[in-house]
Amino acid sequence: MSDLSDARPLAGRYALVTGATRGIGQATALALAGAGAHVVAVGRTSGALEELDDAIVKAGSTATLVPLDLKDGAAIDRLGGALYERFGKLDIFIGNAGVLGPMTPLAQVEPKEWDDALAINLTANWRLVRSLDPLLRLSTAGRVVLVSSGAAHKARAFWGTYAVTKAGLEVLARTWANEVMNISNLKVNLINPGPVATKMRAKAFPGEDPNTLPAPEDVAEAILALCLPGFEQTGQLYDFPTRALKAFPVPA
Repeated sequence: MSDLSDARPLAGRYALVTGATRGIGQATALALAGAGAHVVAVGRTSGALEELDDAIVKAGSTATLVPLDLKDGAAIDRLGGALYERFGKLDIFIGNAGVLGPMTPLAQVEPKEWDDALAINLTANWRLVRSLDPLLRLSTAGRVVLVSSGAAHKARAFWGTYAVTKAGLEVLARTWANEVMNISNLKVNLINPGPVATKMRAKAFPGEDPNTLPAPEDVAEAILALCLPGFEQTGQLYDFPTRALKAFPVPA
């Protein structure tokens, strides 16, 4: 992982974070702001975005607030053009937004629940790739981090909907990384946060003591390190629980 000795290593850079109003997304937005980035904060709730904006200003940076339902594909398609008109590029994309979906046997999942989870966890990230890829290529050091889960590598009973979306997200990220591998300025990586004290974790494990888990701020520092211009690896997964960077096989 790259070091953070420079107090504001992202000064002059623009970073977009989805799911920016709570949990890991909120902590990451603040970490990026603290490192000097202008944060494009994407979330569904205007009030929560405004609270985040206040915190970013206190951190000594600035933000652009984007109230957006990630199931609105047409709005995602317009986002890239709007950012280009305003900033002319994008330096960092954090694909963090996600939903747990139904914790139930696959045979009992309602079609709407399945569709909603796929729409937010996977399809929205694909549409964001389409919308933001040209802007990231204009950066001198484009960095992408998509938030996955250990569930992507397990076939745990009742976790099927969530696991399928995260497995798909990992293939999406690895494919994108391979497609831009020869573009030296653009790096695409994944992170597995593992167990973290978030509302989603509490929903999945209601009897768990959150004080025994890492805080979102801990994961945010790891994500920040993956976003620095000096971080040169691509197509890899940073496993936060083990603090290990895991490379995927490069296709022949």
